[in-house]
Amino acid sequence: MARTHALRRLAVISLVSASVLVTAGCTPPQPEPSPSPTVAATVQAPSATPTPTPTGPALVPEGSASDNLPYFTQIVQAVWATPDQVRGRAYVDALVAGGFDKAAMQVTADESTVGNPAESIQFSVRWGNECLVGQVGPATGNPVTTVLPGLDDGTCLIGTTRPIDW
Repeated sequence: MARTHALRRLAVISLVSASVLVTAGCTPPQPEPSPSPTVAATVQAPSATPTPTPTGPALVPEGSASDNLPYFTQIVQAVWATPDQVRGRAYVDALVAGGFDKAAMQVTADESTVGNPAESIQFSVRWGNECLVGQVGPATGNPVTTVLPGLDDGTCLIGTTRPIDW
């Protein structure tokens, strides 16, 4: 009889253990504690406006003239698309706004010696021993940009240029 009693007890314990295991698997998950104030302060809400990723060429201050030609060209093409496309000052101002050194620039006149609009204008930026040079105008068609060797006198353009005094 003691043996039967022990078997019954074992059966009851097994049944209770099994029901605890089954019930444990069916219980809803416990709510997670809310973050402490210090943790909540470090979490940032997503920005309503995504931060733009720079695309296209950019100024490479430590680069060569060739490294900067794509950026120079991009600026020249942007000015060419405006009503000021045959005004030298527009190119100088845009290049300065793009980070190029105004003191290293040259530009030819917008008008001929008799007051007619220039068939083309040239502008340049001295970059080390080289020059970024652009040419635009009705006689040129689309803008032309290139890298040329700098002149021995420290300039880029041959002939008469106008002062950049603005």
